Amino acid sequence: MDQAEHADATDRDPQALPEELARRETLKAKLDEACARLEADAKAQAETARPAYEKKKAAYDAKTGRRGRAPKPPDDEPPPDRQISLTDPDSRLMRRSDAHEFRQAYNAQAVVCAEGSQLIVTTDVVATSADAPSFADTVLSMEDTIGLPKTVLADTGYASGQAVRKLREKGIDPLVAIGRPCARRPYDFRPRPAEREPRRITEPWRLAMKDRLETTEAGDLYRRRKQTVEPVFGIIKSIMGFRKFSLRGLAKVTTEWTLVALAYNCKRMARLQAA
Repeated sequence: MDQAEHADATDRDPQALPEELARRETLKAKLDEACARLEADAKAQAETARPAYEKKKAAYDAKTGRRGRAPKPPDDEPPPDRQISLTDPDSRLMRRSDAHEFRQAYNAQAVVCAEGSQLIVTTDVVATSADAPSFADTVLSMEDTIGLPKTVLADTGYASGQAVRKLREKGIDPLVAIGRPCARRPYDFRPRPAEREPRRITEPWRLAMKDRLETTEAGDLYRRRKQTVEPVFGIIKSIMGFRKFSLRGLAKVTTEWTLVALAYNCKRMARLQAA
């Protein structure tokens, strides 16, 4: 009777699960949701890669003799080592380079005017460390706002034949750096494995882009890239103090990055007016 009266006097629902079991049920639900998301992402990636596989398979079947290894169909099951964050499932593990650590992060993109104003004209946020897949879509997003540019300057991380073709179809002239052999820096004393031979450039569009960038006109124009976009990110990080996102989820992070770009543009426009 004493136990019954004590239970009636408390606000806790007597039919509720114990706190420990409730936490386990919540965790299990999150894990099930994460597994379902990984499976959905794997299927989406497989569907995206299927046209390229079918093209390679048709070319392989058409060859006489069929030498070499047959193309492997895309797997719609996530690999065992695939990971996902329970806190922010939209983010991904990525790092800036082989010399940096892995972080759960997003990849913030910005297109900056190279004609002197250094204003950010459009932004984007992607959940992949690679820049090339979102290159064309980020630039073409300006079509319905301020209009498309005549020329786009991008570093070697944006080198993509598909993106270059997509931009040219819209009348945009992309100048994209082609990777050069990585020379060891004289002040880098970290132990490194034996130097590998640089990858040969065989794609026609890469060879044509490389030859064009070696001309005086294209080379002078491309050199504006480093002095245009790099200071913008430096100001946002060092002067404005924005180094990490405070929100979670791709949609909210995209909004946050847009607000940061607007704040930078207001600051830049004030300096331009003062000058």
